[in-house]
Amino acid sequence: MKILHTADLHLGQVIYQNYDRIDEHKHYFEQLEKWCADYAPDVLLVSGDVFDIQQPSAAVKEFFTTQFVSIATRFPQMHVVITAGNHDSASRLRADVAVWKCIRVHIVGNVPTETLLENGEKDWQKSFVIELPTGYVVAFPYMVGNRKELVQAVLDYVAKKNTQNMPVVMMAHAALNSADVTGHGEIGNMVTQSVADFGTGYDYLALGHIHRPQTLGFPIADENNAETTYPSPVARYSGSALHVSCDERYPHTVSLLEIDAHGGEVRLNRLRINELRHFYELPETEPAHSVEEALIAVKDFKETRKSGYFRLHVDYKAVLPADFDQKIYAVLESSNEEIRYNPKIVWSGAPTETIAKTKEVFQVAELQEMTNPLEFIEKTKDHYPDLNIDDVREAFKIVNEQVRKMRDEK
Repeated sequence: MKILHTADLHLGQVIYQNYDRIDEHKHYFEQLEKWCADYAPDVLLVSGDVFDIQQPSAAVKEFFTTQFVSIATRFPQMHVVITAGNHDSASRLRADVAVWKCIRVHIVGNVPTETLLENGEKDWQKSFVIELPTGYVVAFPYMVGNRKELVQAVLDYVAKKNTQNMPVVMMAHAALNSADVTGHGEIGNMVTQSVADFGTGYDYLALGHIHRPQTLGFPIADENNAETTYPSPVARYSGSALHVSCDERYPHTVSLLEIDAHGGEVRLNRLRINELRHFYELPETEPAHSVEEALIAVKDFKETRKSGYFRLHVDYKAVLPADFDQKIYAVLESSNEEIRYNPKIVWSGAPTETIAKTKEVFQVAELQEMTNPLEFIEKTKDHYPDLNIDDVREAFKIVNEQVRKMRDEK
């Protein structure tokens, strides 16, 4: 069984409040289609977070449809399996599931519930299983809480059907506690799970959610290898399609896998994604010590790189004027948005008490990017000495889990 595994497309992302990424996603899909042509996989897996927000625009939905119709019609021998992530509206994603199935695109957004086991509904597991000529795909969307019993019931169902000992692949969108979350700023607010929560009986667990490509249980340094062979079972994050922040300073890949039989070897080939725009930190050698040094770094970057995202690394002792961002945007005016600015500055050095208090003031762009009130509380907690921040964190975890459960049930 030959598999292409990708995840976390985040279609429709508008980064740093200003920049549409449609051309970057087009560039990614061009590479994805080329790999489908070069390697002729049996199935393409997309493990959640297809969209960046739950209500994408009509233009973004049209882009999604155009890209996957193109893939499905160009490669009629290949199946596509797409699952919903936490950024997706599961109901919206699967609204046209019957139409998509006509061109071998299988979309799974519904979540297995305890009532399926309690009611003993016959063959309910079929909703989460795609049977291919070369193997089985067990597809789960983003799920809140531990549903090991339900997951295992589906794997056991496949085990009974799999009389020819074909490979079994499972899909999930989850934060596993053994993952390297470098560059993933939300992890402090995530509910994490163990690999053991996903049961036994699969050969490959195709994960989404964490953006850094990695094979769980193996050194992150392995990502420097193009090809590796692992004993089954293997759990892997393919990583996000694009770098979604300046903190993701590692190569992003699509995973190409070959599995010879159930319980056999899993051969992994890491296909490096060529990003249309890369992320940089300026100046590239040491922090800027003044406004002038920062502006020189931006001008040099504009003239030499000509394309890319950047954020600034500034010494705490530098005094930046209130119109500092406007000065940066003025330098970039003629770049036609090929040079893109992240206004969240990285500060360096040991601040004095006075400077530290000054730097605590939020920039407008930073406030605009905040979607979680806990993030604001974390950044201002020192102003409230009587606040028990651990209690607040726990309260937010409980609230978030309840809200997610309500969404799942809906």
